[in-house]
Amino acid sequence: MITISVVICVYTEDRWEDILSAVASVRAQSFTPHETLLVVDHNAALLDRLSQEYKEAPDVRVLANAGPRGLSAGRNTGIAASGGEVIAFLDDDAVAERDWLLRFAEAYDDPLVFAVGGRTVPVWASRRRPDWFPEEFDWVVGCMYRGHPTGRVRVRNVLGGNASFRRTAFDVAGGFATGIGRDGDKRPLGCEETELCIRLTRARPDAVLLIDDRAVIHHRVPAARERFRYFRTRAYAEGLSKALVARSVGAAKGLESERRYTTRVLPAGVGRGLRDALLGRPGGAGRAGAIVTGVVAAAGGYVVGSVRARRSGATFAVVDAGAAPEERRDEGAGR
Repeated sequence: MITISVVICVYTEDRWEDILSAVASVRAQSFTPHETLLVVDHNAALLDRLSQEYKEAPDVRVLANAGPRGLSAGRNTGIAASGGEVIAFLDDDAVAERDWLLRFAEAYDDPLVFAVGGRTVPVWASRRRPDWFPEEFDWVVGCMYRGHPTGRVRVRNVLGGNASFRRTAFDVAGGFATGIGRDGDKRPLGCEETELCIRLTRARPDAVLLIDDRAVIHHRVPAARERFRYFRTRAYAEGLSKALVARSVGAAKGLESERRYTTRVLPAGVGRGLRDALLGRPGGAGRAGAIVTGVVAAAGGYVVGSVRARRSGATFAVVDAGAAPEERRDEGAGR
């Protein structure tokens, strides 16, 4: 069967226990991974600490992000250093269920499958979903949302914190683009996996990208991300990110899934919230209001991002993820 390397990008000692739990969940998989790579994003203390923690573990490798600060460069470092035929990505504050990798591996029996994503379930710090937080916006906290395709089906793009790619996908399309996703800045940008998946299917129109919701991970949502202020900020940042994606791949593909989501899924969510409010159920009006606020914030971010990109001629780098880390260091530094 196919070999799978797992890449976990890490950046802060504040998530020490989460990181250990993430690695433990990979080591406990029913399908044994080829290796687990911990890529540390420009944090020497964390690099040293993890190197000590896993110095006796031959199946876990700790290495430094060889590119510019940020998630995309960290993932590219992991891709270049890995040896598996498939590279899977797991968030550093998530744990995978036992058959997570098995579900991925099964899908790659089809040689046309180039990417497989799974289902990410929120684990709320407060033990329960805030009453006002709509399931349609679970992507705000990095999880699968109401309206996302379910089962084992083809999708435009996988979601980055619970995803896998055939190695040849990066040979065809290049690596993750720096300048789109999170880069250490306080603003929670994203969409780097969306841009990569669209670029991949343009380069290989016959490529199949799947979601298999049996490949489950549980993603911790800290208290700070349960607040309405984060919700609004993240929605705005998503609009900024989508503007960059649309600039890269065109609005037709860059916003293809978002049109259905905005015109069908979200109005239905507002309707459910208002109905719950009329029936006296907790949080109904809040959920309806949050959906409207999220749409307005994301639309505002998209407009601002589009204007900024046109004025500045903003671009981002797409690196050869197959190059050795030291070969890519100079390329990333010119971002």
